[in-house]
Amino acid sequence: MPSRRSFLRSTSLAAGAAVLPSPAPGQEAPPASVPPSIAALKSMRGLARPITNQERLSRIERARRLMREHGLDAVAMMGGTSLVYFGNIRWWNSERLFLMFLPARGEPFYVCPAFEEDRAREQTSAGPLGAHADIRTWEEDEDPYALAAAALKDRGLAAGRLGIEETTFFTFAHGLAAGAPALHIVSATPVTAGCRMVKDAHEIELMRLANRATLQAYAAAFAALREGMTQDDFEGLIAQAHQRLGFQGGAGVQVGEFTALPHGSATPQAIRRDTPILIDGGCSVEGYESDISRTFVLGKATDKMKRVFEIVQRAQRAALAAAKPGAPLESVDAAARGLIAEAGYGPGFTYFTHRVGHGIGMDGHEWPYLVKNNMFGWTRSLAATPGMTFSNEPGIYIRGEFGVRLEDDMVVTEAGAELMTPQCESIEEPFQGLTSS
Repeated sequence: MPSRRSFLRSTSLAAGAAVLPSPAPGQEAPPASVPPSIAALKSMRGLARPITNQERLSRIERARRLMREHGLDAVAMMGGTSLVYFGNIRWWNSERLFLMFLPARGEPFYVCPAFEEDRAREQTSAGPLGAHADIRTWEEDEDPYALAAAALKDRGLAAGRLGIEETTFFTFAHGLAAGAPALHIVSATPVTAGCRMVKDAHEIELMRLANRATLQAYAAAFAALREGMTQDDFEGLIAQAHQRLGFQGGAGVQVGEFTALPHGSATPQAIRRDTPILIDGGCSVEGYESDISRTFVLGKATDKMKRVFEIVQRAQRAALAAAKPGAPLESVDAAARGLIAEAGYGPGFTYFTHRVGHGIGMDGHEWPYLVKNNMFGWTRSLAATPGMTFSNEPGIYIRGEFGVRLEDDMVVTEAGAELMTPQCESIEEPFQGLTSS
């Protein structure tokens, strides 16, 4: 289930791979085709400290507390970021049922295809449960949901409230409901997102590193940018730079009038002097994401471009100032949106066509979100809390002309909120202090 971010990253990585094979961390001799600004980059991978199993055990205990608070008896999850978060298991999903069941009381257990047991045990042995994980297996001609129901009954959960992690296939949830009709199937989001939306110091450290790496990659790619390159060429440079830094990453690139489309266009585009360019992407460090957008010109910006850029700058600062502990999440969006409207680019979503930000962590987009009348009802009453991390990405999009978006990731602290990267100060010199001419 690829996200927009992973799709953009995969396409940019493919573009980069044609020029530069993935280097080993600390590679000293890049191919001659690599621009000097990218060849000069040094791997940052050694700065990343992996999440430990002790940390995952603490997460499991926190999930159990939330289960009791929300009246859930267990949570089920398939392969995905939540399974990595709690179990350190990276599972390739298919139509075959593989689930981790995390009870509010007692040890987690797994339901797994029998032919996958060795692979499952290899992964669970590296996780917080070690080599003694309880793995229930089913053969290809057996009903996996009957096995899951029996396993739940063994744990006294035959008639309990089972929370389903939000990315779990509907067919799995439906099968569980049919196989154990006394179960009450509900959403596990208050538990899984309840754990994941507030980051600890180690998680924030990894995210800060991912942000630093992405900004360095952008700066190195910008130094190698030349008029006449296509957007694919520039995406390839950004992917190369991330690879040199030791991480998988990339960005989508839009040029000229296509910068007015927040998620861009697949139309072939070429870099032209004095024309806006919008890049949007990030990288992953030990599973934690960055998400940074920059809008700039290669050459001279018009007065209108500069004016719009300055409005977006101020809107980003307004959102940052509003993201104080205890503030309603929608007030962060309102601060940026109100400023943009007052500057003549309103009302509402007329020119600033999307929310000001989304949660970010192991997923590029995750709970909670910064927008009025949040469509995800569970978060409507949430307030900014120290440890929450968001994108901060106001934009103004003028169809047929150009768009400007500035995006940095921010973390809510006890004192307010702070960006993880320096705010972009110039539409003509977007990476001041990070590049050499």
